[in-house]
Amino acid sequence: MTAVFALATSLLYGLADFGGGVLSKRMRELTVVLVSQGIATAVLAAVVVATGAWSEADPRLLWCAAAAGAIGPLAMLCFYRALAVGPMGVVSPIATLGGVVVLVGVGVVLHGERLGVLQALGTLVAVAGVVLAGGVGGGGAPVRQRTILLTLIAAFGFGATMSLVAEASTTLTGLFLTLFIQRVVNVVVGGGALWASVRRGTPALPVGPEGGMKAIRVALPALAFVGLADVAANGTYAIAAQNGPVTVAAVLASLYPVVTALAARGILHERLRALQTAGAGLAVVGSVLLASG
Repeated sequence: MTAVFALATSLLYGLADFGGGVLSKRMRELTVVLVSQGIATAVLAAVVVATGAWSEADPRLLWCAAAAGAIGPLAMLCFYRALAVGPMGVVSPIATLGGVVVLVGVGVVLHGERLGVLQALGTLVAVAGVVLAGGVGGGGAPVRQRTILLTLIAAFGFGATMSLVAEASTTLTGLFLTLFIQRVVNVVVGGGALWASVRRGTPALPVGPEGGMKAIRVALPALAFVGLADVAANGTYAIAAQNGPVTVAAVLASLYPVVTALAARGILHERLRALQTAGAGLAVVGSVLLASG
């Protein structure tokens, strides 16, 4: 069961990342985050009411869910921005690396686990992958440092969010409530950031003949998919981590960059330099070694 849910996490995260990245090339990242998470919140509200999940509320669940909700918008905003300005085949593996580092760190700091030989090797491999994926020394135009920085911020945010959701509750209805509260906070934080941005003069919606609310209506199915796939991936990872070894869940859930990269290559015909492709691959290998040591 752990393997099935962890692999489902990879598939869902990979497709959500691809969809969010494509949408962020057409409209503001904050708008993508707010609308997609708003749709997910509405669906989760119906699930919470139907299952009576409010009975699972306790201080631990509420605090973990609220913290995950506050971190999530920043992580998604940075990630979608990185996907919009950088190659998906580089951004996604680096994001995975940071997420796995956080998950391993939680095990070391909170649960007294120690880094094994494979994990130490994974650290070296992953760092080398990040350097190569950034295009350092490979000729041509490297990935901008700002893109790498945005990706790393997003990665650590994703890792923290996954850990908090997994720690919040051990029951299915508790998981539904956790995800709902997380998304409510997501919408509040994201809405506040968008409002502040609009106050500074930046339009919330795309401009032009195909802009405004028309752009949102046209993209609504894709926005709904991104929001629901993201929340489903959080849920499947929590189930995987609660029903088997966390290391196994982390290994299999960390494979989602492959899905994103394949989608970018197949649909967008995205091409990377050989050195960057090697670096992206090393980042994935390093993530697997980190989680499996």
